[in-house]
Amino acid sequence: MSRHFASLLAIAVVAVTLTPGAASAAPKEKEVDCTQVKCVALTFDDGPGKYAGELLDTLKKHNAKATFFLEGQYVKSRPAFAKRMAVEGHELGNHSYSHPNFTTIGPAAIRSEIQKTQDIVKQVTGVEPKLLRPPYGMADLQVSDIAAEFGMPMILWTGGSRDWESKNEEAIKKQTLAVAKQGSIVLMHDWVKQTVDSMPSLIKTLQNKGYHLVTVSELIKDQKLEPGDIFPVPEGWEK
Repeated sequence: MSRHFASLLAIAVVAVTLTPGAASAAPKEKEVDCTQVKCVALTFDDGPGKYAGELLDTLKKHNAKATFFLEGQYVKSRPAFAKRMAVEGHELGNHSYSHPNFTTIGPAAIRSEIQKTQDIVKQVTGVEPKLLRPPYGMADLQVSDIAAEFGMPMILWTGGSRDWESKNEEAIKKQTLAVAKQGSIVLMHDWVKQTVDSMPSLIKTLQNKGYHLVTVSELIKDQKLEPGDIFPVPEGWEK
C-alpha cells in the first residue's frame, strides 16, 4: 500500500505488529486465521484506565484478546496494568504521551509524544509498540512521515462504541454489536466504567455469534502495511 497523498488535509475519523519482546512471558496460543474464521478486534484507547484490571479479568476469563492504544502518561502512573496487558498476550500500541492533536503541533512535538510513549512502554513491559493510533484519529502527511520514521503504520477504526458519549451500558452494547462485523476494528475506552461493565455480556454475545476476538495485528496481517500507512484508509486519502 502506497503512502502518496493528494493533499495535507487533516482527516477526522469517526467511523503492527508488536515485537513479542518481554511478552514472551505470555503463553503461546494457537494463532487464529482470520481468513478462515470470523474475527473482530476490540481496541481500547487512552489507557491504561483505572478499570483496566477488571477488563483484563474479563478478557482472560473468556480467552479473548484485545489491542490497547496506550497513553504514556498513564503507563507511567499505572504501570502494573500495562505490564499485565503484555504478559497476558494483548497487543500494545502507541497513542501518544498526553493526547494532543498531531495536526496542530510541530514535528518536534509529535516526535517527542511518540518517543516518550515508546520509551515508557518498553521500560515497563519490555515490549516496543509497533502500531500508532494518532489522538482523535487525526493525521496528515507530516504525521504519516513521522510515523514512517518510527517504523509504524497508523491504525484507525471501522466503527466505534461511542462509549465516551453515552456512558450507558446498554447503549454501548447495542452500538458495539451494530458495528462489529467480520474484520471490524472497534474503538472503545477502558476508562469508561460502563464499557468495562458491559464486556462480559458483550464478549459472550460476540463469541456466540461465532466471532474470535483477536488483536489488530492478527486481524490485518494480510494487509502488508508499511511504516506510515494508515488503515483503514479514510475518505480523502489516496492510495
